[in-house]
Amino acid sequence: MSLVRHYEMGNSTMRLASAIKVAFAGLVAIGAVTAYGRLSTGSNYTGATAAVVDDKGGMRMPSDYRTTYQMLGTWAVAADGTPGSKEMHVVYASPGAIVSYRKDGKFADGTVLVKEVFETATNEMTTGTVSSAHQLKGWFLMVKDSVGRYPGNKLWGDGWGWAWFNASDPLNTTTTDYATDCQSCHVPAQASDWIYTNGYPPLTR
Repeated sequence: MSLVRHYEMGNSTMRLASAIKVAFAGLVAIGAVTAYGRLSTGSNYTGATAAVVDDKGGMRMPSDYRTTYQMLGTWAVAADGTPGSKEMHVVYASPGAIVSYRKDGKFADGTVLVKEVFETATNEMTTGTVSSAHQLKGWFLMVKDSVGRYPGNKLWGDGWGWAWFNASDPLNTTTTDYATDCQSCHVPAQASDWIYTNGYPPLTR
């Protein structure tokens, strides 16, 4: 074998070894980033849900729900004795929740539902008496838990995590016990997994 040929083979081997080292280093880096992400959230969930629930079942509002979640629908609560509405409830679902629900009529484990509760402003407009969202009062958050992750946490039960957040504090819920603070409003919707699905056109199958 000529010296030139031997030299070329040596260079090829070195380049291959270098490429393998770079690839291995890349895999290690990816693994480290993934591991850090899991450690930093400390959640028993993955994906978008991990940003909402910690390892003990504590919940916080997702900061990006208006841009990354899908809108399900809006409820208007009629005013007492005056025209228009006194509240508007705007409901969002985490990415993929709608597609999943339309497949089998069930909310997938990890589904996050966010309900914004607004005080309204009611005015006469060209279309008539109109109420629009005005002042945000707070949020109601629900997280689907199909496996019973937090049996000792009173924010969790009947397949969901339940929490209310005042508009001034999206990181700390004022809910102490879902059974007494939240669930009573949902009793009429028990047959549809505690959710008033009839008010959400995107869920129609």
